[in-house]
Amino acid sequence: MHRYRFLLTRQWVILTLVAIALIPTMIRLGFWQQSRYEMRTARNQLVSDALHAKRVPVEKLTSPGHAVTRMEKYRTVTATGTFDTAREVVVRRRVNADEEVGFHVLTPLVLTDGHVLLVNRGWIPANGSQTAFPKIPAPPRGRTTVTGRLMVDETTAASGIKDLRGLPARQIMLINSEDEARRLGARVLGGYIEQTAPAPKGGSPEQISDPGSEDAPLNYAYMIQWWLFAAGVPVGWWFLVRREIRDRVEATPEQQATETEPATA
Repeated sequence: MHRYRFLLTRQWVILTLVAIALIPTMIRLGFWQQSRYEMRTARNQLVSDALHAKRVPVEKLTSPGHAVTRMEKYRTVTATGTFDTAREVVVRRRVNADEEVGFHVLTPLVLTDGHVLLVNRGWIPANGSQTAFPKIPAPPRGRTTVTGRLMVDETTAASGIKDLRGLPARQIMLINSEDEARRLGARVLGGYIEQTAPAPKGGSPEQISDPGSEDAPLNYAYMIQWWLFAAGVPVGWWFLVRREIRDRVEATPEQQATETEPATA
């Protein structure tokens, strides 16, 4: 066993301790990626189920003061009413598919029973100004039936967007039915919808695209990668040990030859 005595040197003790510490760390990282993979897979399935579910009248899923649930989010709903453009607002600092900064257009839809549904009609460019109220393409006049994806109220905690005060007139940071109910003095249905039909004339406002699926397969690949790394650590450690033994064996005859070589006069 004397050939392994070098493992007690300071250098090899540190190397061995590091290897031992890396194995459980990498295993835990693999389980963390596994949990993210499962979470994203479940989220993607939930979104897909909601998007492909049968459309229903919005009143079947939400009502004034209702908090839209995860199971209700992205469900396709319909609503009939009249757009109230006089109390329309824009939502600041929103980007389109091309990452251009602009506004979302939020228009109250007054339903036949007097309740109000918040409709995000889509994105318009800021045209170089974030303070002036933009020119907004008009929605259909009169009684209109719209279709859209039901969304949850936006909050700072969920979105990371600060709800700034003192904004220019008719501009908001977050779409929140409770805040809009107070502003409008009306009974506003909980949540809001992202309009998908009818399509706007001239393509503006630019409709918001379907929610994309999160990249769950990437997390699966990372999970396998971390576990392979964990398995590779002891293999790599043993390879280094064998190489050290080989180097020491090869060096021994040279060292003996040097020690026995007679000194020259």
